[in-house]
Amino acid sequence: MDSFMQWFWLLVWWFVLLTYLVVIFHIVTDLFRDHELSGWWKALWLIGLVAVPFLVALAYVIARGWGMSEREGARLVSAGTGTATYVREVPGPSPTADLAKAKALLDAGVIDSGEFATLRAKALA
Repeated sequence: MDSFMQWFWLLVWWFVLLTYLVVIFHIVTDLFRDHELSGWWKALWLIGLVAVPFLVALAYVIARGWGMSEREGARLVSAGTGTATYVREVPGPSPTADLAKAKALLDAGVIDSGEFATLRAKALA
């Protein structure tokens, strides 16, 4: 690098290249996640991305950009719903269960009343 401007333009071109790669990878993942598009259309889009990448990427974003955002939104809603369902179905130990275990240990003579009081305080805290 001989001057600041050469360094600056190199930085700009690296940014453009990385942005372009992100767009290409997003298009490819959208193609494979789209269940409504047939395999032949997917193959045609991929061949186009290899043959004339910039033009086909631009055409894809123009032609299917709205659907890309809808599919991504639906995927995020589905993931959020799945996570919420999982969190509801797999609760942590309840204080009642902890107290029942501590009471069983006390009745079995494994712990004394002081340890039971400590475990009860911990379960209710």
